[in-house]
Amino acid sequence: MKRDLYFSKPLMNAAGSLGFAPDTRVEVPWDSFGAFVTNPLSMRPRQPAAKPEVIEYPGGFLLHTGLPNPGFHAGLRKYTSRWDKSDLPVIVHLMADRPEETQHMVQALEMQENVMAAELGFAPLLADDILLLTLEMCLGELPLIFSLPVEQVLSLGPRLIQGGAQAISLAASRGALPISSLTPNPSPKGREELVTGRLYGPSLFPRALETVYSAARIGLPIIGAGGVWSQENAEAMLSAGALGMQVDAALWNPGTTFSAPAP
Repeated sequence: MKRDLYFSKPLMNAAGSLGFAPDTRVEVPWDSFGAFVTNPLSMRPRQPAAKPEVIEYPGGFLLHTGLPNPGFHAGLRKYTSRWDKSDLPVIVHLMADRPEETQHMVQALEMQENVMAAELGFAPLLADDILLLTLEMCLGELPLIFSLPVEQVLSLGPRLIQGGAQAISLAASRGALPISSLTPNPSPKGREELVTGRLYGPSLFPRALETVYSAARIGLPIIGAGGVWSQENAEAMLSAGALGMQVDAALWNPGTTFSAPAP
């Protein structure tokens, strides 16, 4: 029987912000959360990027890590007991670029008691047909949340919801910055080397909010994310029609406080 996707509180962390399992030793507003979202898990282990980078720019920063993780089955062995003991329901974020592997991971998660949903993230520029095939292959008891870049939410989101996905979330925006932003030494190749990665910071919020508003107007169940940096941002996401919102790097700021508005 298909499980319902319901948030007792609309606030949650975004994938990649708080690790693979809730850790109450970390000073974040756990009492305000309605769910915990894991770091991305891939079918096979992934090593950190050879040259991890953090590059600041006005209004935010770019983060390049390579999304390291122990691999899906090792992750299950290491974290399922902590998921089961958590007071928060868990949403497992899966790197879902290969439909057959994603199907295997989703089916394995259906056996986990405190996993409320799988959030599926995809590589940039992956064809819509791959995402639709993934949905078809993964439909089952576990609710599916498709994490989409803002460019795909309005075009692909309705087809995914019609096909059986239960929600759309906003994926972390991506961008590129020249390596000279980090170091004054020019590239010896005669052109600037670029670093690509995920973008964080309050400058992302206006576009994210507009996307949530447009999605809600056409009836998409949308989870807002991107640049949520304050309680006011979170409340604006809900007012725009989000059924929940994800906070990312703002949780890394000491003393950050979010309360959970009524859903």
